Amino acid sequence: MIIIENVAVATVDGAGTEYADGHVVISEDGRITAVGAGRYGDIYDKSEKSGQDALRVVDGTGCLVTPGLVNSHHHLYQWATRGLALDETLFGWLTTLYPVWGRLDADVVGAAAGAGLGWLALSGCTTSMDHHYVFPREGGDVLEAEILAARRVGLRFHPTRGSMDLSQKDGGLPPDNVVEETDEALAATEAAIDRWHDPSPDSMLQIAVAPCSPFSVTTRLMEEAAVLARRKGVRLHTHLAETDDEEAFCQDRFGCTPTEYAERVGWLGDDVWLAHGVHFDDSAIKKLGATGTGIAHCPSSNARLGAGSARVRELLDHRVPVGLGVDGAASQESSRLSDELKQALYTARQRGGPQSMTARETLRMGTMGGAQCLGRQNDIGSIEVGKLADLVLWRLDGLGHEGIDDKVAALVFGPPAPVELALVGGKPVVERGELVNVDEETLTREARRVHRKLLPG
Repeated sequence: MIIIENVAVATVDGAGTEYADGHVVISEDGRITAVGAGRYGDIYDKSEKSGQDALRVVDGTGCLVTPGLVNSHHHLYQWATRGLALDETLFGWLTTLYPVWGRLDADVVGAAAGAGLGWLALSGCTTSMDHHYVFPREGGDVLEAEILAARRVGLRFHPTRGSMDLSQKDGGLPPDNVVEETDEALAATEAAIDRWHDPSPDSMLQIAVAPCSPFSVTTRLMEEAAVLARRKGVRLHTHLAETDDEEAFCQDRFGCTPTEYAERVGWLGDDVWLAHGVHFDDSAIKKLGATGTGIAHCPSSNARLGAGSARVRELLDHRVPVGLGVDGAASQESSRLSDELKQALYTARQRGGPQSMTARETLRMGTMGGAQCLGRQNDIGSIEVGKLADLVLWRLDGLGHEGIDDKVAALVFGPPAPVELALVGGKPVVERGELVNVDEETLTREARRVHRKLLPG
């Protein structure tokens, strides 16, 4: 049992309940058993616990506890190719990097995933998805490599089995050597679900189906992937409406907008979440809201690539589930999910003014919004009795946050907050700013090695 007390609590529950001085209690099976005001120790009957050694009391003085952040879009393999094509738009960036990614193997992906997931944990992330869609024929089992990396770090993980089958010779963007045959991709996706997917409420590993994008995937693959996912009872993910180039591609190839294309191939619904969603018109936003289709908002990556800024205020107003994502480490080299809270806030205010987004709305996107995108809103995303104890204790009593009395505002508006403690299912993955299960120096050394392996010059 863990008791966190003397702490500010932002539950992110449906009512937005907060406690300026409260407590959270976690059972031995990793679930939240109590949350409320005051010190739990004042009412806790020691005779109720099974043994003194089973109790850990955490003094949260000067801290804020929130649900763990949920990363709703990422490409972990890109940690090995950071800092390239710095001044390119999306299509130019992709064509520069595709030849490098064609040399990926399980060794590279495993080390890159370990670095990326470790870094996410240090920024308060407790659950991450990954959108992996590059499977070189001689690369080994790259999906297994990143799954094993997530186990080492200790994060809850939702990797997606991505795919590309539309190469340059057929009018797509990726070169021939990084695409798969359609049937091959579908078979491998089903095999990944059968091998890895755990649908249980306390699952640490769930698989989703994720063809890459309209400009790298055939219509047949999009349609049959949707059928496969629904037959298997798993979720669907892809990139959509990220850039003007994509809009032009869809109009030229399909005679419609990206959202109309998604609807045509069965890719709108409450089991779907889409990455970026920068260029949605009013009609598209209404369709997303009506169908419950989620959006992974990636403000830093959108800005880095000059893709534009998503209409998040309008999406939220139409009840579209919106989560936050860092996107790939090669298009957002910082890759700190906590930074996206402020980026999302600032991006929304640049579009609509200072009252268009609040600190608490961005915290909700980074927690419950991401949980909704991943279909885990009943398990994680808020601090409520019965939910999994995926929690972060942020230290906010240092010089950088002193004078900001509102703890949520301090977290979102202030400088990066140190992670005092991060729990996944009640198990520590970060303590006092250090990873618990893996050595940061080892992750750094491995990331350096595979970067040089891919880019020896």
